[in-house]
Amino acid sequence: MDPKPIMEELLLCLEQKRPAALVTVVSASGSTPSRPGAKMLVYEDGSILGTVGGGALEARLIEEAGWVIKKGEPFYASYSLNSNDAAGLGMVCGGEVSAFIDCFVTGPEMVIVGAGHISQDLARMAKMLDFKVTIIDDREDYACEERFPEADQLIAADIGSALDNLKITENTYLALLSRGHKHDQVALEKVACSDAAYIGMIGSRSKIKTVFENLRQKGFADSDLEKVHAPIGLDLGGNTPAEIALSIAAEIVKVRYSRGDVDREQG
Repeated sequence: MDPKPIMEELLLCLEQKRPAALVTVVSASGSTPSRPGAKMLVYEDGSILGTVGGGALEARLIEEAGWVIKKGEPFYASYSLNSNDAAGLGMVCGGEVSAFIDCFVTGPEMVIVGAGHISQDLARMAKMLDFKVTIIDDREDYACEERFPEADQLIAADIGSALDNLKITENTYLALLSRGHKHDQVALEKVACSDAAYIGMIGSRSKIKTVFENLRQKGFADSDLEKVHAPIGLDLGGNTPAEIALSIAAEIVKVRYSRGDVDREQG
């Protein structure tokens, strides 16, 4: 297969923040169904574009690609296709095949709704933790480069509309830190049912209770609200903007790595 459609599709996956793995046959010897340079794109759901020869070899590489996507780490694989080899794939054609599986998984993104003092400190910490940082606020003089020089994206627009147009994935971590329950409620309505890895909302317990009750009246289920971390952040005891930002960053890191403990099965 011409590799051009595969590479074009890979670029599209990157633009759309869709995780994928690219399998490339590095070497092939003996009577194998593969040839060096053959490529196959594997999506997160196991579907593919292209082929590396079909059969048991391709099935194994699709499985390996799934692990690569979950781990976010490339993998070099070598297989014997000899049916007499206990470690082989049981194929009658025989031969040896090596393949490199590269991962194309968008890094974690922290979306901070609200551009106040806590958000400024949180944005700085997020960059130190290798997050892509997006700031959303409906005030142009707040969501600006002067206040957030480390931000990758600044969106000065209506909060609801901005979130409608934002691609939220399983690698998105949302911190709702706007000025008052009205704006946070609008934001939560937009993201509560999303695939976000983390949703946290700042505020007193009375504010949170009010926002949650308002959303229940609008038809949101308790299961939608139970995943919201509110009050946001770990209880570290601090009260300054920087200390609160630290507690939020700590909670996000904790959630991130509790979700990412995926180990390759051995044997």
